[in-house]
Amino acid sequence: MEVVFSSCFLICAYWDLIFGSDGDLDVVLGEGEKEVDALIAGCGRKVAASLQVIKETGMRIGEVRLLRWTDVDGERNTIRCRSEKHGKPRQFKVSSGLMAMLNALPKTSELVFGNTTEKAHRGNFERQRRLLAAKLQNPRLKMITFHTLRHWKATMEYHKTKDILHVKEVLGHRSINSTLIYTHLVNFESNDEFMCRTATTLEEAKGLIEAGFEYVIDMDGL
Repeated sequence: MEVVFSSCFLICAYWDLIFGSDGDLDVVLGEGEKEVDALIAGCGRKVAASLQVIKETGMRIGEVRLLRWTDVDGERNTIRCRSEKHGKPRQFKVSSGLMAMLNALPKTSELVFGNTTEKAHRGNFERQRRLLAAKLQNPRLKMITFHTLRHWKATMEYHKTKDILHVKEVLGHRSINSTLIYTHLVNFESNDEFMCRTATTLEEAKGLIEAGFEYVIDMDGL
């Protein structure tokens, strides 16, 4: 069963709207990417590479920690993500710059980021972030977390595609309701642009209705 929905809503993921209620995500869109890139550039190789992976793929930090060298395809510039918790496995096309960052890491383990625990990796990141924020005299850097970059990817993917179901797949969510947490709905005021989305499950249909989409037609068998 496929059900088509349309909406005159725009899902806006401006950082100041989405992240304003959460201190560690309160980054303004205008300067957000510059600050993220400055943070990545100022961290050590392993931390910087893990941050860039999340920025480009939206993977959870736990999924990044599970990356194996066999998941990295240097010829196709792809990364295969193993699912964490109730997430879905997926594959991403990444930049040659990120691939170079990964290839520069020592191959001392079957895991790309070694056998250190997630807690240790997080602590190392927080220490480097604190030192860099002091060096650059930019305390806002201390508000950027691994999860901030996952939000960043969700924001950019929706901005690019206007497709909430696509964002759901990128993030590895099994429920569209989880994806909607990353978005903020506002009405179009100056134009009548419509978006159409196709729900393939009852759960997706329910989530789209709750997001402001209207039922249009069943397309079973088409």
